[in-house]
Amino acid sequence: MITRKRRAARAWVLLAALATGMLPVGAAADEPSPKQAPKVELVLDVSGSMRARDMDGQSRMSAAKQAFNEVLDAVPEEVQLGIRTLGANYRGDNRQQGCKDTEQLYPVGPLDRTEAKTAVATLAPTGWTPIGPALLKAADDLEGGDATRRIVLITDGEDTCAPLDPCEVAREIAAKGIHLVIDTLGLVPDAKTRSQLSCIAEATGGTYTSVQHTDELSGRVKQLVDRSADPVAVPVATEGGAECAKAPRLEAGLYTDRAKFAEHRWYRVDVLPGQELRASVSVAADRAVNPDYGVLLRAVTVHGREIVRGSEAGTGRTDVISSGLRYPKAPRDDVDKDAEPAAETVCLQVSNSFSAPPTVKTTPGLPVELSVDLVDSPDEPSDVAVFGLGRGWWLLGALILTGFAAGLLWGWVSRWRVAVWRTN
Repeated sequence: MITRKRRAARAWVLLAALATGMLPVGAAADEPSPKQAPKVELVLDVSGSMRARDMDGQSRMSAAKQAFNEVLDAVPEEVQLGIRTLGANYRGDNRQQGCKDTEQLYPVGPLDRTEAKTAVATLAPTGWTPIGPALLKAADDLEGGDATRRIVLITDGEDTCAPLDPCEVAREIAAKGIHLVIDTLGLVPDAKTRSQLSCIAEATGGTYTSVQHTDELSGRVKQLVDRSADPVAVPVATEGGAECAKAPRLEAGLYTDRAKFAEHRWYRVDVLPGQELRASVSVAADRAVNPDYGVLLRAVTVHGREIVRGSEAGTGRTDVISSGLRYPKAPRDDVDKDAEPAAETVCLQVSNSFSAPPTVKTTPGLPVELSVDLVDSPDEPSDVAVFGLGRGWWLLGALILTGFAAGLLWGWVSRWRVAVWRTN
């Protein structure tokens, strides 16, 4: 913390420098340039196929409008957001004309929620699916500055304007080095749509998500918009070992790997006394897989004793499955506090139970994202220390005593009323 005396001293030095011409008038000394607002453009498919009524009993277009209204209400103030459509205007059969049908519905900038919602409300499923041209225009919409930039593409089908391959368009955007990420969401996608959208996302370091329900759509788009406001760390590629002894040693951070179907992969993390290990893993089904699968994340000692585990199962309704765990290592209680604390090596095992139809290639393996965090454990006991109630035990005791007293009082009143009734 800077004291008042130090602030005053710095102010005098700055004034003296200005007076002697050492600094140009108006220059800011040691002031970082203001952080630019992140930019996001939502690109929505408004083609004729969006009329299909297979999302919670309503059309895909209605589900998208509902999700957009929820997303627009939740956009962080610091985010500059725009909306672009594809296939919203041309109803004819002229391919050349239909493949030009993309327009910016709401410009990228400070958000007027009412105006943006009004613009979305006017949309009706219409024409073609020019994904490639829409991505090119969206990249132009986000040009300028050094802010983080993200395109969120929501569509229910593959591009209908080949030979302009949207996957190649995404690769061209990535090759420009402008750090623009494209995330894709497929509404009730078929295999071809899944493959194309996965390719677009992978080319720019984005994510692909399959969506079957309205709440899934709004939740995922909110998450992606929030992520642009608070960018996550850049993942580091790693390769898990076949056993703990041969596993890579990881520090706090975000890591990517690829795991074979139904494979166990191992990683090692050193945890100091008084630290808490927090780990989570996500495995993505980037191709067609059989239903009923799961992911397991275990923390074990180097001798094989399980410490804690987290697991999650899926049934084919989502393309990403995640699980996590927490392991607080108790502070040491030895006398010599000045000695270097010894770290415990914790082995993290990541397992999956995915399987695929015979016609699906199983190589390369499935994308794995592993997050590792090490934080200082709180000095006070955990909130789940007393019968799982933590500091709420006194409230439970008070409720029990209150109930006991109320019961006694009610019993006394009842006896008194009976006695009065008998005397009368």
